[in-house]
Amino acid sequence: MYIRKSIRSYKGTTYTNYVLVESVHTANGPRQRTICSLGDLSPRPAADWLKLARKIEDALVGQADLLDAADREVADIVRRVKAHTTKAAIEEERTTSPGAGGGLIKLDPSRVSTERHREAGPVHVGYQFWCRLELDRILRHCGLSDTVRQLSCAITLNRLIAPCSEHAMPQWIRRTALADILGADFDRLAEDPLYEVLDKLHPHRAAIEAALVARERSLFNLDSTIYLYDLTSTYFEGLATRNGKAKRGYSRDHRPDCKQVVIGLVVNRDSFPITHEIFAGNTQDRATLSTMLDRLAERIGLKEGATVVLDRGMAFDENIAELKRRKLNYVVASRQPERDRWLADFEDTDGFVPVLRAPSPLNPAQKKTSIEVKTRIEDEQTYVLCRSEQRIAKDRAIRDKHEQRLLADLDKLARRIANKKLVKPDKINQAIGRLKERYPRVARYYNLAHDRQTASLSATADPDKHAKAERLDGCYLLKTNRKDLSGDELWRIYVLLTRAEAAFRDMKSPLAERPIFHHLEHRVEAHIFFCVLAYHLLIAIEKTLLDQGIHSSWPTVRETLKTHQVCTVVLPVSDGSTFRIRKAATPEREVGDLYRSLAVPEAVIKPQHTWTRPDSD
Repeated sequence: MYIRKSIRSYKGTTYTNYVLVESVHTANGPRQRTICSLGDLSPRPAADWLKLARKIEDALVGQADLLDAADREVADIVRRVKAHTTKAAIEEERTTSPGAGGGLIKLDPSRVSTERHREAGPVHVGYQFWCRLELDRILRHCGLSDTVRQLSCAITLNRLIAPCSEHAMPQWIRRTALADILGADFDRLAEDPLYEVLDKLHPHRAAIEAALVARERSLFNLDSTIYLYDLTSTYFEGLATRNGKAKRGYSRDHRPDCKQVVIGLVVNRDSFPITHEIFAGNTQDRATLSTMLDRLAERIGLKEGATVVLDRGMAFDENIAELKRRKLNYVVASRQPERDRWLADFEDTDGFVPVLRAPSPLNPAQKKTSIEVKTRIEDEQTYVLCRSEQRIAKDRAIRDKHEQRLLADLDKLARRIANKKLVKPDKINQAIGRLKERYPRVARYYNLAHDRQTASLSATADPDKHAKAERLDGCYLLKTNRKDLSGDELWRIYVLLTRAEAAFRDMKSPLAERPIFHHLEHRVEAHIFFCVLAYHLLIAIEKTLLDQGIHSSWPTVRETLKTHQVCTVVLPVSDGSTFRIRKAATPEREVGDLYRSLAVPEAVIKPQHTWTRPDSD
């Protein structure tokens, strides 16, 4: 303790006051705390202030009996300090919760309880990565309000953790600790504001996506030289009459009975989404490439010399020409007719080099498929002939399955013709054409003919074509305009395309993109956009773990985190009042390990204290 002199002027008069203070340690460094005002002490040298402070301190700790009879001034100050301290303690007890400053309260242990348990682990991690990707800042720069940003976060986290419809989402939000984490009141939240968020976010999709890609590129030091492009489809429940893009087409979900839209997605080699686009459900794969290249150029700036990796559904001459016109490199899987003319090279075993593949980090004991590659250069293009012994059985099984289905449908058509349920030749030819279109993989191995005289349908197998197909089982062909890479390296670049396929699998499950119940086109696109946002969080979480050698998938992480909760501890006090502490539980060891691996703080929320007195009801 020591005494500090304070001088101030008021209306031309100077006042001198002496204050007893002590030095205390705080989080921001040492600070002075006032104990008591001493008023205007009798004049004395400044050197005597320290002696006076020492005598006051000794008296306060119980050494008052050592004071001389002449030290009445010290005794008076001690009484004033004690009175001031008692008054401050009473005021603190009146205005603050018991126990907040470490004070003691009397409890009845048998009446202690907990309430308002909320799942916190998954939403805590999801929100931390929402902040890490600076999504709130990105949405704010788009001019979106605080409420829209909060609800956008809630919708994205719902899609990441427990996907459901907007109708069911408010109940899910109230079952989690989102209100505690976001500092929002969701008790009266209904579905209409969530639909409004879809409407308000939809016009800003391109800006949000571009800003998010830039943030991830700097945060994770991502590669920007390889772009993997693939397509999928997602179907609707109902007729979707108010959605112009809802059409019937080739369904990758095996739901040809439902209308659908086609989703194009570009990811980088680390599986982070770059851009996406929604196409009509009957759009052919080959017709989407030019649009996606435009989107890449608009949103991230497509640099010359970048490599675009495509599957065989887009390996048409016009698409190759488009890539060359934009001065882009490409690695594509050739279509089957182009592969067939390399039959002699595939059968010649000379020149094939095995691809060395590392064991899977998820399952080191798993036996990898052996791949052999051979490189050929022709017409300023590099061709990579790939052969897999293990894939032979797969190709034959697929062909056999399609052949059985084709022959079964041909048998049904033949019975319809024989029973004269189908008579007109043009109708019969249309039915044959539809079967060829439905089974293009195997229909070319058969000669289909309709005999008008006998009203019969014949299907004659072409043994040469069938034998040629068997000789090409397990073989596929890649082509590229890059000449600086070996066959091994080109094959490794092409198989990165499986990461785009993995992104679609994650979006459909566990992010549950399908089925879609929305009817309006812009809400369908906003729904898919939220699935993409959730996938950004998912891949950021998995990438953070992968960089530390942890190969756990998001569904596994999500299940582990569910044990961590936020709850309110209810402490009944002996005087009839109730002391409540709202805080997160101590995480289990596995949860704590995940938090540390993800660099996420264990403190989900700051503890909140409330004190209810009996007379407050």
